[in-house]
Amino acid sequence: MYRVVAKTKWWVGIMLAALLLTGCTAKADQLEVVYPKYSDSFFDAFDTMTQVVAYTENEEQFQQYVEQIHKRFLELHRLYDIYNNYEGLNNVKTINDRAGSEPVKVSQEIIDLIQFSKQWYDQVGETNIAMGAVLELWHDYREAGIANPDQAKLPPMEKLKQAAQHIDFSKVIIDEANSTVYLADAKMSLDVGAVAKGFATELVAQEMKAQGMNSFMISAGGNIRSVGKPLDGVRQRWGVGIQNPNKFIAMEEDNLLDTIFIRDASVVSSGDYQRYYTVNGVNYHHLIDPKTLLPGNYYRAVTVMTEDSGLADFLSTVVFLLPYEQSAALVKTLDGVEVLWVMPDGTVKATKGMQKMMKSHGATGARAS
Repeated sequence: MYRVVAKTKWWVGIMLAALLLTGCTAKADQLEVVYPKYSDSFFDAFDTMTQVVAYTENEEQFQQYVEQIHKRFLELHRLYDIYNNYEGLNNVKTINDRAGSEPVKVSQEIIDLIQFSKQWYDQVGETNIAMGAVLELWHDYREAGIANPDQAKLPPMEKLKQAAQHIDFSKVIIDEANSTVYLADAKMSLDVGAVAKGFATELVAQEMKAQGMNSFMISAGGNIRSVGKPLDGVRQRWGVGIQNPNKFIAMEEDNLLDTIFIRDASVVSSGDYQRYYTVNGVNYHHLIDPKTLLPGNYYRAVTVMTEDSGLADFLSTVVFLLPYEQSAALVKTLDGVEVLWVMPDGTVKATKGMQKMMKSHGATGARAS
């Protein structure tokens, strides 16, 4: 594991969610407590880079917090893993492996994740974690296409339709009294990729707040959660850079589409440039529309801002997979949710609440426009 600690200006390279954390300036309040800023990164959870930036009394305190965060992310990574087994641990892969066979006793974190996902799926649709049979086909063809570009192929629609017969969320049976999960269809499987990182980030953020950590930001592969404000005596909000999907090269400042300023909130992006492969000169990304069984093509990217990181992660897929009129109408029904859409031609649409947080509309780290 490679780790970097720094007190200087920092940038978060985004692997999957197309976001960069950025600094800003505002009028200082000389009466505020001011702490030094530290950052640290780890790369061994959820197959992505996770960065923690915080203002703490000293570096020793910061490192103690980071060790707790790192340990917890590793625990949650193993629990939500759909690809690997771990000795002595029942995880989401265990549930999939025993589909149609027997209930699996699991930790509360898994039950909470599934119930959260079902609650929001029932409410808004689109993001179905029981869609594993379809997503697995796309995953396998994508991996094969990346490994051998000249032989890249699309999953046959006939196979996709067959897999789609096994994505009924009602067949995910939870027994809370016995802490078990059972997939009643032997050919179905769970894929929690659309929500797991955000859900884990929110869980860790809440746990660290309870530990007394009160000025920090976590970016787990771009699933960003801020707590409190930067204790630099200057800013009231954190700056989060929104990646330009047409210039997706991490770590470069001029690749930002805009910057939004948040406090005690989460920001998650989904886009067609994050995970894809090319077939006959056409890129096919990983965000699959449950209606067509093909990648959604309404936008280049969307960015969701709301307090809960799990919900921001979940909704980023939902709003990406709906036509703009439906997507915007849905967002209007959701309290505390703001969205930015990047259209196929590169134009940007945003909710009024999102506009108030955008640098391009006059917002700063000190105030919103």
